[in-house]
Amino acid sequence: MNLEKYMLPCLSKTLFGIECLGCGFQRALFLLFKGDFKGAFEIYPALYTSLIFLGIVSLYFLDKSRNAKKPLWFFGILNSAIMVLGYAYKHYY
Repeated sequence: MNLEKYMLPCLSKTLFGIECLGCGFQRALFLLFKGDFKGAFEIYPALYTSLIFLGIVSLYFLDKSRNAKKPLWFFGILNSAIMVLGYAYKHYY
């Protein structure tokens, strides 16, 4: 089954022809679901930190009594840095 035809198109790539910092996330997520951990990382290096960050964000909104602000900031900054470095590596090296 070809899952790429069901994926959402990147608005930045569609309108301007330039990939955004999130391009590759959906393909990497599908590779992760298939069990190809290395392939998922190669397509989108920030996949794992993005999933951890989204998990912490959801915990933060579901249970405000937990102190999740420090991990939220840490993984937000870490994820942003990996996204930028992965984008630079993919396009300039």
